[in-house]
Formats: sequence, C-alpha cells, structure tokens
Amino acid sequence: MHTDVGTQHAVVIAGGGPTGLMLAAELALARVDVAIVERRGSQDVIGWRSRGLHARSLEVLDQRGVAERFTSQGQAVQNVAFGQAPLDLSDFPTRHNHGLALKQEHFERILAEWVGELAVPVYRGCELTGFAQGDTGVDVTLSDGRALRAKYLVGCDGGRSFVRKTAGIEFPGWDASISYLIAEVEMTGTPAFGIRRDEKGTYAMGPAEGGRVGVVLREEQVVTGEAPTLELLRAGLVALYGTDFGLRGATYLSRFSDMTRQAASYRNGRVLLAGDAAHVHSPMGGQGLNLGVQDAVNLGWKLAQVVRGVSPESLLDTYQAERHPVAARALRKTMAQTALSRGDARMDAVRETLSELLKMDAPRKQYAAMMSGLDIHYDLGTGHPLLGRRMPDLDVTTPDGPRRVFHLLHGARPVLLDLGEPGTLDITPWADRVQRVAARYAGAWELPVLGAVTAPVAVLIRPDGHVAWVGEGTDQGLREALTRWFGSPRAT
Repeated sequence: MHTDVGTQHAVVIAGGGPTGLMLAAELALARVDVAIVERRGSQDVIGWRSRGLHARSLEVLDQRGVAERFTSQGQAVQNVAFGQAPLDLSDFPTRHNHGLALKQEHFERILAEWVGELAVPVYRGCELTGFAQGDTGVDVTLSDGRALRAKYLVGCDGGRSFVRKTAGIEFPGWDASISYLIAEVEMTGTPAFGIRRDEKGTYAMGPAEGGRVGVVLREEQVVTGEAPTLELLRAGLVALYGTDFGLRGATYLSRFSDMTRQAASYRNGRVLLAGDAAHVHSPMGGQGLNLGVQDAVNLGWKLAQVVRGVSPESLLDTYQAERHPVAARALRKTMAQTALSRGDARMDAVRETLSELLKMDAPRKQYAAMMSGLDIHYDLGTGHPLLGRRMPDLDVTTPDGPRRVFHLLHGARPVLLDLGEPGTLDITPWADRVQRVAARYAGAWELPVLGAVTAPVAVLIRPDGHVAWVGEGTDQGLREALTRWFGSPRAT
C-alpha cells in the first residue's frame, strides 16, 4: 500500500447524488474530513427521477434542522400508495404526517448548497477509475489523473456502481420482467391524460412543465441497457394509443425497468456501499431516494466514530445488519407493486381485493407506516416498544426552555434525554461524546401503528434518531448501551 499518493481525506464518497450528499453532510457534522467525487460538472439532474420525499425522510432532515429548506420549495402531499391504493398519513403521530412533492433536481440542489456550507470539497467532472485497499487505507485514482488516499471509500455511485463491481461484491436478485420508456415531450395533438392498464402493465400521460407532456410507456419487449430513441417512443405511442399525437421532440427520454437486486454485502473491508449502489428496484412506491438518504444517516455517525477512533471497526457491521433488511423488504414490496400494475382480469380482482383491505384502518396504518419509513425498527434487543424505533419529536421542557427533541439532534450527536429525578443517571465517562439533557414531558408517547406506549424515564437517542436504550426506572443496561454504540468509557 502506498503512503505517498495525492490528497488525503478520512473518507472519499464516490457519487454526489442524494445519498452521497447526505452522507457527506453527516460526516462533516461529525467533524470528519470527507470529500465527494462526482462525474457531473454541476449538480443538474436531467429528466424525471424521484419526484418526492416520504415522511421519515422529512423527519431525518428535520433532525438536522434543514427540513424547512426543502418544505418551502415543495408541496405537502399524501403521496403514499400501494398498488395504486392511496394511503393517508394525516392521522399519524408525527409533525410530518405527509410526503413532499419535490423533484430530485431541486432536492439535490438544496442538499448540495447545505453540503457547500459545511465546506465539503467536491471533485467535479471526474470519476473513479480504480482503487486499492490495504490495512490502513484506500488509494483512489481519478479519471483526471489525480490520486486520493482515504481511510474509507463509500460507493454512492448508483445501480451500475463501479465501486461495488471493483470491490467484488455480488449483486444477486431478479432480472427485469418489464421495461418502460419515460419521456418529457412536445406534441401538436392533445392526448387524453390519465393512467391506462393492460395485461402487461401500466402506461400513462400527464401534463409537464412548459406545456410539455410527460409520458410513461411500457414496452412490448423487455429492453435494458440500450439507449432509447425518439422513433422507438413514437412506435410505442402508436402501439398503445393508435397515434403519436403529433410527437415533435423530447426534452428528456430514458428507460427504467423492474430489475431488482441487492448487494450481498454492504461492506468489503474499507469499502462500503449506500443507496442505489447497494440496492436497485422498480420506482413503484417511490422508495429509492428515501432508502438512500436513510442509508446515509445510519452509516454516517458510525463511520465517523470509527474514523475518529471512538468506536471499533466492528461498529460498521451494524450498518449492514440494520439497513440490509430494510432494503430487502422494500425490494419485495416494489416487486409486488409491479405485479399489481398489470391489468388482466385476475390481477384486477387482486388489486380490487387489496384496495378493500387497505381501506380498513389497521392495514392502512401498517402499510402507510411501512411505505413512508415511519415503522422502521432495528433489532436492538427486547424490551420497551421504543427500543430500535424512531424517537418521537416531543415538545419537552429543559433548563434552557422549551425544545423539540429533533432540535437536540441538529448537531448529529447522541442524546441522553433524562426525564426522571436529577442526578440518578451518571454518564460522566461518555460526557465528551453524549449530550445529557434533563427535561420534563407530560404528554402521551405515541408511535405509528403501535399507538400509545408507556412513558419512559429516560431515553438514549442515537444520532440517526433511533432509540438505543430505554430507562424504565433504573439505569440497568445503560452502560452497556453507551459502550456498544458510543465507545468505551473514559477515565474521569
């Protein structure tokens, strides 16, 4: 392993999309020297990608104090659905009981501005051409001839991830069963907007910006990898609608499929994966961007603690243990929704039955919480229902005045929220890492789907907003939880 390569960083992130940007912000907040390598010369996103955020992603941004930057540019909507059955979140116990309609181009731009404020360097207009890892770091070569050295490399470089392939990480799953053309076009005719469905799949047209028309067409034959053409789009319109509606041109034309794959491992030594580099699937349900952002928030604080020597490298194993099952579940649900998009009589009956079920309160809440990310539960052991789940954003009273719990997480540091008698919980050996906040709260503790839960006396909250320990009258297990997540106690 060379020690005389070029610029050094603690962490290099390959890819400056939503996942890479969010991870960079998390690491920068944790005072880690991080840099992004991004092949695009600017943050521009071309065409139709993700068109919104789900509730848990809004909560994650709220935990960092930046949610307003995004909500002010988008529109609150009930955007959760399963198999075309709408799922209302408006009665959920969260400040963000809705989604946000916001195109990926705007999401990325706002996220990039925040990352810029955090002074994260971005190597633009170039990409990784190779890397080699050793016992102490990773040597990275870039397409512009530069060399970087990092302690860790994270691939946030999309479904065709160079990092994943070069690291030799398997990507098992299912090949595409259907492919779609997606375009933003100019037409002289006036198509009838709306969704149509046949035995092979769903297709649709709708209004787009600037008087253009948004088109999503299923293809007669599954095609992957090959770049679509305007003539292919014209033929697809004629096949499905009987006319091309005077198609004149396309400002955007791409293809997507329901190929579904997940990395067998999210880590190989000093190389890690997040976002689409770790999992790809159909866009049905709008899970992709949201999964990636939440991957980043789970990984960021853990990687920061390992880089800074606070925690052993084994802490990184919990990243895969926690996030792999979340993505695996999302992949299966998107596969189910792809099947539901087909329109033969039998599938119509299935969709009708499912719609009836999802109008019932309990199934509606369960699926709405799942699709929005509000029900994510990491297996941190048995005990109180809060353990491993997202911490509710309560209004608490502290010695410094009223605070929201999410305000306490703005610095991406762990918090011990002590709601009991003062002085009974001693975390002095961790005082340099964990913020202890004495507080009072008299209201109900309520979780999505589960409803009201017993009020705890204290809660240890990880930087990602998930609960690592619940105090129910004693400090039993607190030292073990502090050591497990935030390193060994320091002598006082």
